[in-house]
Amino acid sequence: MHVDPTTRGPHTDHTPRPTAPDPGRRTLRVGIGGPVGTGKTSLVAELCRRLSPTRGLVVVTNDIFTTEDADALRRAGVLDPDRIRAVETGACPHTAIRDDIAANLDAVESLEARFPDAELVLLESGGDNLTAIFSQALVDVQLFVLDVAGGDDLPRKGGPGVTTADLLVVNKTDLAPYVGASLEIMERDALARRGERPTVFTSLVADDGARPVVDWVEQQLAERAGVPA
Repeated sequence: MHVDPTTRGPHTDHTPRPTAPDPGRRTLRVGIGGPVGTGKTSLVAELCRRLSPTRGLVVVTNDIFTTEDADALRRAGVLDPDRIRAVETGACPHTAIRDDIAANLDAVESLEARFPDAELVLLESGGDNLTAIFSQALVDVQLFVLDVAGGDDLPRKGGPGVTTADLLVVNKTDLAPYVGASLEIMERDALARRGERPTVFTSLVADDGARPVVDWVEQQLAERAGVPA
């Protein structure tokens, strides 16, 4: 059923945005998705700690009915609170990052306008399933976060989040011995599912445990700026 585009609400239809990144836009928009409890917000916090001293950075978070993730980042003191914006999706999380992206796009563009030094936008999805991916009209690149406590068969199960994300992050590797998960199996299956797309393993309780993701984001920024790797 078509919905009048002037109607307000989480299910409102909107005119599609261009799918190609604006070549005049300075920021790199990075989508961060994955199931509930995989450590997305903790990863965003670590990226803020490591990157904000040298990079202009803003963050948009998604929750269905609360601003919990944004509040957690503000309490952690990892970024100027004004640079963190919360979106309450009011519906299934993947709807707001893939199908009806207007609220997220408005939040991103508002932050970019307010902070002209911004060169990196981290956009965290609400917790979702293995099918969750971002619209190309919303982000330039996306990473997908799994954790070993979810089972070492998750990479093998695939789904668009696992198979098409620009970076797959297997988090909480420190828990593997306690949940009977094999990192070797997860690495093998990720390779089989993803081919040449990279996969990294992280433990955010370790010192500099987010380093593989930090390095990947820095590489994306360099490539966008046309700097040789």
